[in-house]
Amino acid sequence: MRMTLSKNNTAIHRMQSGVRLYAPFTLKHAIRRWWILRNIGFKGVDIYVDANIQLLRHPERVFLGDKVMLKEGVKICPTHPDATIIIGDWTTVGYNVCIFSKSKISIGKNCLIAPFCYFVDSDHGSDLGVLIREQSMTTAPIFVGDDVWLGAGVTVTKGVTIGSGAIVAAGSVVTKDIPPNTVYAGSPAKFIRNRE
Repeated sequence: MRMTLSKNNTAIHRMQSGVRLYAPFTLKHAIRRWWILRNIGFKGVDIYVDANIQLLRHPERVFLGDKVMLKEGVKICPTHPDATIIIGDWTTVGYNVCIFSKSKISIGKNCLIAPFCYFVDSDHGSDLGVLIREQSMTTAPIFVGDDVWLGAGVTVTKGVTIGSGAIVAAGSVVTKDIPPNTVYAGSPAKFIRNRE
């Protein structure tokens, strides 16, 4: 752990992330991993599967890279037989994240997806005179590059690309593309600064 002083002389402690350091791996975890991942399209090595993970509807359309970490309460759902969900090597998907795809959602390598993030690549029509539940849906793929950090509670909507190295602040709603190595925040998410 390193300690430095900020501009107003308050202490800032810098320490290495412990998310993987403190993830226990027991026989119970091995059995859970086998059971949850038994029907997926591709599974890399050393995937960590926490409790209460749900792979819904079409698990054969889920592809997980090496050392992916799925924390408790994650829901991954390809909602259509042709939908695809891909999560790259060493990506951590935090507590209670929901990923729903009608076409394609691709999350790159080495990403940090904080708790309660929500990905959905489709939405319903909104024409008056027809029940919303009966309206056609529109869909467009979501692409998240490598080394992206999404803060807690970020919502990512259809047709969005988040460039490699981007950071999206907690609670943001991403409705447009985010360039690589930038920081965005807000609802809808807006440019804050470039990463240095």
